[in-house]
Amino acid sequence: MQRDSAQYRAEVVGSFLRPAAIKKAREQFQNGEISAEELRHTEDKAIRDVVEYQRACGLKVVTDGEFRRAWWHFDFFDGLEGVELYEAEQGIQFNGVQTKAHSVRVTGKLGFGQHPMLEDFRYLNSISGDAMAKMTIPSPSVLHFRGGRKAIDATVYPDLNTYFDDLAQTYRDAIQAFYNAGCRYLQLDDTVWAYLCSEDQKAQIRERGEDPEELAHIYAQVLNKALEGKPEDLTIGLHVCRGNFRSTWISEGGYEPVAEILFGSVNIDAFFLEYDNERAGGFEPLRFIKPGRQQVVLGLITTKTGELEDPQTVKKRIAEAAQFVSPDQICLSPQCGFASTEEGNSLSEAQQWEKLRLVVDIAKEVW
Repeated sequence: MQRDSAQYRAEVVGSFLRPAAIKKAREQFQNGEISAEELRHTEDKAIRDVVEYQRACGLKVVTDGEFRRAWWHFDFFDGLEGVELYEAEQGIQFNGVQTKAHSVRVTGKLGFGQHPMLEDFRYLNSISGDAMAKMTIPSPSVLHFRGGRKAIDATVYPDLNTYFDDLAQTYRDAIQAFYNAGCRYLQLDDTVWAYLCSEDQKAQIRERGEDPEELAHIYAQVLNKALEGKPEDLTIGLHVCRGNFRSTWISEGGYEPVAEILFGSVNIDAFFLEYDNERAGGFEPLRFIKPGRQQVVLGLITTKTGELEDPQTVKKRIAEAAQFVSPDQICLSPQCGFASTEEGNSLSEAQQWEKLRLVVDIAKEVW
């Protein structure tokens, strides 16, 4: 499907800083002071507010801010059949900062059943008004990459080919389930493709006995299998992230190492690409984007700091990107969410909304 690009020139990636009411209610719930129903009531109100804030900024695409989640990925994975969340020995190491020691592992046959996030989407859709309600979930490759073979029960999946087939089928079922729930815009969040652009991360992959190039082909195949038969009126985006925890990051390196296979062969409708600093490299890899068929959402506005970008500089960079992909295929967004985990990035809520208004204003001027 080709997106209505004129409608979505100004985009949003997904997560927003958790308001004080959410943080307080989650703490009260953990302490047994309020019920799950009371927590959800607080979340409902905060989500209504964040949707209205997005619409007030001029956005025509809205998310629920991922307000019901602690993590951008683990909460979704924990709701899949055959996957369990557990306390790991240590968290994920970012640039000088470490996350909570949580992780997931595959302990049974993968499947997508009555996932709680289906109801989360239905609520978002019911309050989105004339804006498009976008659901964000982690990409299938993320479930495999971090733990690899050791995080998959060998008695359940002695053959990893069967595991990858089931992973693709699980996501095919998830895509259909969200569609049946009314979703017409689904975004897959994926840190793995950025890791495959990082020489440091690729060295770590080789140290654990895997081949980065082989993984790229496997992940591309899984994505395409998952997308087989998707409804024509469903838009699916892929956000390529370099890590976003408390304003830190993990990987660096331009998109060139994966550009041909990712942009040239994966049947995604829109690529959300981080381009907020020099770690992302140049725009030359965009030459592999399929002409007229896919959108490129340039993440030129950083969510890691509150300082506003210069509009003229952003417009100049959009013009530079247009040397490699048609301007008709380009959109603009922040480079990532504002709170990929409940801790959030190092900026204020006021600065968060200023960033989004800047995205909308620049998009109006350019297109």
